[in-house]
Amino acid sequence: MGLAELERKKDEKINGVIYDMSPTPGFKHGIINNNINTIIKHGLKNSLCLVFMENLDFKYHPDVNDDYLCPDIMIVCDRKHLKGSFYSGVPKLIVETLSPSTAKRDKTEKKDIYEQAGVEEYWIVSPQGEVEIYYLENGKYVLEQSYLLENDKDDEDYNAEQEITLKAFPHIKMTLGEIFEGLE
Repeated sequence: MGLAELERKKDEKINGVIYDMSPTPGFKHGIINNNINTIIKHGLKNSLCLVFMENLDFKYHPDVNDDYLCPDIMIVCDRKHLKGSFYSGVPKLIVETLSPSTAKRDKTEKKDIYEQAGVEEYWIVSPQGEVEIYYLENGKYVLEQSYLLENDKDDEDYNAEQEITLKAFPHIKMTLGEIFEGLE
């Protein structure tokens, strides 16, 4: 058995159905997640909250069934809900970076699950330079911001310096340029 087979296969379980998350998304996906994760991690220093990147399952119905998702980025503050390889509390923020195999689920089923679980801020990021930010208002997601990166300083729509602030952590800020840094 090769090393690849020994590693835990990445999957998600929604309504009892297991979705294989392989093949691994492309390098752009990893660059974006790492950029966002690094900024958040730095901003959470000396805080009780933690940020996880692609390595912690979110059990969103812990009392009902064993369904779980594996968000690209997740901020958790209630550490008593951390057990082994999963979290069963309510994350403060979830970010999903789209890949061809998961894009539809990220924008539909997973968005609905995060909404019902009470996740107050949800970002959908596209490697093509798009960021959609949803805030939970009265139990429903509202599209708060939608950006499409324009990196050319000579373009009238240049917005790489547009700053995005985390709702629950207003001291954590990042620009569109920082989110997509390294993709050129």
